[in-house]
Amino acid sequence: MASAAQHTSKFARYLNSETGPKTVHFWAPVMKWSLVLAGLNDIQRPVEKLSGTQQIALFATGAIWTRWAGFVIRPRNALLASVNFFLGGVAGYQLVRIVNFRREKGDSPAQVFHYLFNGEQ
Repeated sequence: MASAAQHTSKFARYLNSETGPKTVHFWAPVMKWSLVLAGLNDIQRPVEKLSGTQQIALFATGAIWTRWAGFVIRPRNALLASVNFFLGGVAGYQLVRIVNFRREKGDSPAQVFHYLFNGEQ
């Protein structure tokens, strides 16, 4: 019986692992990729239509969970770490777009900060 367990394929071991497709540790990150795709789609959206608070929240989520999923929690979940890394990257890019847009309009750094957290007044 022990020899049969040693001869299982890599796919079978992955299928039955703690982060395999039979667990939430697999499906939650797969579904989270939709947020990354939505963020990539927003690159085509005019900057004035983007929400600063939403992008800050997505950036913070991506940064915090990349660290936790990749280095702190066990089992280590590379799929969750990768989706959060890209989520933070896309949100960071959108934040840079917003900041550059507001600076080109002549806003001071304080006004840009206010705009990011409160929107247009």
